[in-house]
Amino acid sequence: MAWRLRLVPEKTSIDFFRLQYVTFGASIFAVLATFVLLATMGLNFGIDFKGGTTIRTESTQAVDVGAYRSALSTLNLGDVSISEVFDPSFRPDQNVAMVRISAREGQEAVTPEVIAEVEAALKTVDPSITFPAVESVGPKVSGELIWSAFLAVLAGATGILIYVWVRFEWQFAVGTVAALLHDVIVTVGVFSLFQLKFDLTIVAALLTILGYSVNDTVVIFDRLRENLAKYKQMPLLQMMNLTANETLSRTIMTASTTLIALTALLIFGGDVIRGFVFAMFFGVIVGTYSTLYVAKNIVLFLGVDRDKAKKADNSEFANIDA
Repeated sequence: MAWRLRLVPEKTSIDFFRLQYVTFGASIFAVLATFVLLATMGLNFGIDFKGGTTIRTESTQAVDVGAYRSALSTLNLGDVSISEVFDPSFRPDQNVAMVRISAREGQEAVTPEVIAEVEAALKTVDPSITFPAVESVGPKVSGELIWSAFLAVLAGATGILIYVWVRFEWQFAVGTVAALLHDVIVTVGVFSLFQLKFDLTIVAALLTILGYSVNDTVVIFDRLRENLAKYKQMPLLQMMNLTANETLSRTIMTASTTLIALTALLIFGGDVIRGFVFAMFFGVIVGTYSTLYVAKNIVLFLGVDRDKAKKADNSEFANIDA
């Protein structure tokens, strides 16, 4: 027999429901606390959501993001994002960057005087630099982006609800979507609590969290459906514990390998993607937790029609080695 890596023993008998009211209560508290934080502290919106100005730079010299940021650090500009732009159509000596500056409180865009200061500071780093385009985003467009971001997350959750409802039963769909919304809401709560910058890259991370969490939940629910047909007399709570233990190795392996990659990106990825990676890192942790302690709890509370489950013997995931 081939040797296989296991992070947990092949056979486990952990009682995941021993503290079900404590764990489920903690999840409810975290969700409610998030709403309180959003109402009192709000989110630290980035340029995408609160408006600002984008300056496009071009130079024959290579873009040095660190040097650009150091030159602008003395101007007290607030939220500044600097990123290099790559395009196959660029000439070999065409180096392009985007400098995004958030609007100050009470202003719709960065003033011409501030833009002139930024351009002068960048010229001290690279005298050959030019500024071919300056664009501003007002609060109206930013408000539309916030609404679009909310609709994107809602549409993703709705699509998952329909998929799980069709594939399983409505109880499984409700449990899955409740767990996914829990993951997204709690992650947003962390960004509100620590006032981390919240922009469109974080919305992308939230949508990625939805996909990651539903993958783990669907595999576990499919094993549960198989066990419902296999152990017809076993109590539902006991069967859910059995299912969680049977898939525990897969759950831990998936989460741990993902976190290893995210840790490397968190340390070495730089400022541009750090917010995205942190959201993903926290989302993977809370997503694994919600799969074990939120989704199954809700299904247990709602109950399952075991007569329907008897028809699920031939599930395509039934032979997954967890």
